[in-house]
Amino acid sequence: MKRITSLLALFLIVSACGVRQTRDLVTSGDYDSAIRNAIDGLRGNKNAKGKQDYVYLLEEAFAKAKERDLRDINAWFKDANPQNLEKIYTTYIQLNYRQEQIRPLLPLKLVKEGRDAVFPFDDYSDQIVSSKNALSKYLYDNSKALLANKDKMVIRRAYDDLVYLETINPGFKDVANLTDEAKYKGTDFVNVYTKNETNMVIPIGLQNDLLDFSTYGLNDKWTVYHSNRQKGIDYDYGLIVNFRQINISPEQVKEKQFDKEKLVKDGLKNLLDANGNVVKDSLGHPIKVDNMKTVRISIYEFSQIKACQVTAKVDYINFKSNQLIETFPLASEFIFSNMYSTYKGDKRACEDTYYPNFNRRAVPFPSNEQMVFDTGNDLKAKLKDIIVRNKFRR
Repeated sequence: MKRITSLLALFLIVSACGVRQTRDLVTSGDYDSAIRNAIDGLRGNKNAKGKQDYVYLLEEAFAKAKERDLRDINAWFKDANPQNLEKIYTTYIQLNYRQEQIRPLLPLKLVKEGRDAVFPFDDYSDQIVSSKNALSKYLYDNSKALLANKDKMVIRRAYDDLVYLETINPGFKDVANLTDEAKYKGTDFVNVYTKNETNMVIPIGLQNDLLDFSTYGLNDKWTVYHSNRQKGIDYDYGLIVNFRQINISPEQVKEKQFDKEKLVKDGLKNLLDANGNVVKDSLGHPIKVDNMKTVRISIYEFSQIKACQVTAKVDYINFKSNQLIETFPLASEFIFSNMYSTYKGDKRACEDTYYPNFNRRAVPFPSNEQMVFDTGNDLKAKLKDIIVRNKFRR
C-alpha cells in the first residue's frame, strides 16, 4: 500500500510539473510547444480527472496559435512581398498540421463546464494549394533569373531554391533540368597537374598516383578536381604540384662487429657433493641438475641504407584572374633500410629476438626512380591534408 501511495504521489508531482511547464509555454507565446506538451500529457486516459488542466491549456494554446498565424498571413498578403510567399505556404501547412495532431484526441471533455473543448477546425487545402503554386512560380522564375548571373555563389542559391521547389512540388515544369544546370554552373572546376623543376625524371607512376583524385575522396558538393582537362569545361582554378628538388643519398653499407656471452643450460649432469662424489636419492639413483655453460658469439652486423627526399610546393592559381592565390610547401622522405647479420660462435649467446637477422641476406638497392616513387604514399597523404585544410572557397 505504501508503494502504491508513493507511486501515486510521484505521478501527481510529475503531472503538476508538466502542467506548469505547459502553462508557462502558453504565457510566453510558444503555443506549438505548449500544444505538443498538452498532447503528450493527454496520451493514455485523456478523460482522467488529473488531465483536465491539459485540456484547458490545449484549447487556449490552439486558439491563440491559430489567431496569430492567420493575423501573420493577412499581414504578409497586404505587404505583397514575394519573399513572404514561403512564410505563407509553410504557415498554412502548420495550421493544417496542428489540427491533424489534435483531431485523434477529440472529443475532449471539460467536466466542470459540462461541455467539449472547442477546436474550430478549417479546411486549408485550397489555401495550401494556391500558396504552394504561388511559391513554386516565384521560386521557378527567380531561379531562372539567377541562373543568368555569373557569380557562382548566386547560382548556388538558385540551386538550393530549385531543390526546395522539387520537394514541395515534384515534377514542376523543367525544374529537374534547371537543377542540373545550376549544379554545373555553380561548381568550381579545378585542374590539377604537376611540374618538374628538378634535374631528375619524375616517375610517371608517381605523377599518375598523385593526380588520381578519385582515391582522395575530395570532391564535394561544389568542387570537382580533374587531372585531365575535359572539353567544354571552363576551369576556375589550378592546383599545381611543383617538384623543386630531389635528393638521393649514396648507397651505403655499414658494418658493425660486437661480441656477446651468456650462461646457458647445456644438458644435465650429476649432482656432486663437496668431495666430488655423486649425490643419490633415497632409491640410490643419481640426482641430476642443469649443466650451465658460458657460450660466446661474435656478431657481424651489416646495414644497407639509402635515402630519398623530395621537396615540392603546391600552388593555388585563380584561372579567371590568372593570379597566384597561395603556395604551400610539400616535402617527403623515404628511407630504404635492410639489416642482416652473420656470426661465429654459439648463437645462443644472443637474444632469441635477434635470430631473424641471421636469416636475412643482402638485397639489391632500389633504383633512384624507385626511391622517388616510394615517397608517393607520404606525398599523397600530405597533399590531401593541404587540400582539405585549404579550400578554394571558404
